[in-house]
Amino acid sequence: MAESEPLANSHPLKHVAIIMDGNNRWAKQRGLGGVAGHEAGVERIRDSLHAAKSLGIDTITLFAFSSENWKRPDLEVRGLMSLFSSYLKKEAKALRDDSVRLKVIGSRSHFSDRLKALINDTETMTANGDLTLYLCVDYGGRWDIANTAKKMATEVQMGRLRPSDIDEEVFGKYLLQDSIPDPDLCIRTAGEQRISNFLLWQLAYSELYFANCYWPDFDAKALEMAADEYYSRQRRFGLREEDDSSQPQDQDAHV
Repeated sequence: MAESEPLANSHPLKHVAIIMDGNNRWAKQRGLGGVAGHEAGVERIRDSLHAAKSLGIDTITLFAFSSENWKRPDLEVRGLMSLFSSYLKKEAKALRDDSVRLKVIGSRSHFSDRLKALINDTETMTANGDLTLYLCVDYGGRWDIANTAKKMATEVQMGRLRPSDIDEEVFGKYLLQDSIPDPDLCIRTAGEQRISNFLLWQLAYSELYFANCYWPDFDAKALEMAADEYYSRQRRFGLREEDDSSQPQDQDAHV
């Protein structure tokens, strides 16, 4: 991709969200256990962060563990939680040194006190990073929206918020991803073409890209290809092609 492309595009690629799918199938193809696929997938996070910097991307959001993933076999869930802890322990200093700010998004009610402390310590250690990495762990889009509605209802009961003040902008500020820009591009690996309860509010006008490779095979080159595809599209935010689409508009995308 030419270096001038992001500058010429009216909507430069700044925030990429990724649904990291296919770890188990990748491992099965190689006769390995499912956790081995997730371990290989962790290595791709490092590749993606390095590639993001070269592409001018300043925010990466990864769907690491959904609210529904607790229903998976107990052995796999324990393995994933152990892998999450190991990632934080091993990568915290490297993230800080690479100027990457880590934030964990999602419910922490199922986490052990030790894991909660580890998350807090890692977030504090990396707080001054320039590139932001959001890990969505025990996260679901519907949960996010319902939890936000609950918080706002409490604010109304306490007299700190009037129902007449609630609009899309106010609602967005109460979401877990308060002040974070909506993703410009959402990538899903492994050929599946759905968003699986990921960032339901935030993905309203994001471009979608479906990669045929499994997540452990999604390397820096694959992210560059996704970025090239993004820059080949015209983002209209519900407007017609001939209209000025430099700013998102609250218009029906199907008109």
